[in-house]
Amino acid sequence: QVQLVESGGGLVQPGGSLRLSCAAPGFYFSNYAMSWYRQAPGKGRELVATITTDGRSLNYADSVKGRFTISRDNAKNTLYLQMNSLKPEDTAVYYCYTTLWDTWGQGTQVTVSS
Repeated sequence: QVQLVESGGGLVQPGGSLRLSCAAPGFYFSNYAMSWYRQAPGKGRELVATITTDGRSLNYADSVKGRFTISRDNAKNTLYLQMNSLKPEDTAVYYCYTTLWDTWGQGTQVTVSS
């Protein structure tokens, strides 16, 4: 069974930073592209960033380009999302995702507010 466990969310002021982590024990993490999604209150789930198996190809939503960085450590089976220059509109629940059995984590809340 594939399990994804996010952590690192919280309350931060506008302009601040957070680093999200997604632990992925128990499967061949390095064999799968991974993604971060987010869902703001009253809105649909939005793709934030995707990273290929080797970490060489990265894709971002236009709304986060230049502020967020997706990365992975295949030795630790962990996915990361470094979020800088946070804005109130980044407030959402953030999820990591793998195509293996269409698996989602439980989500971590990020709130950007003064």
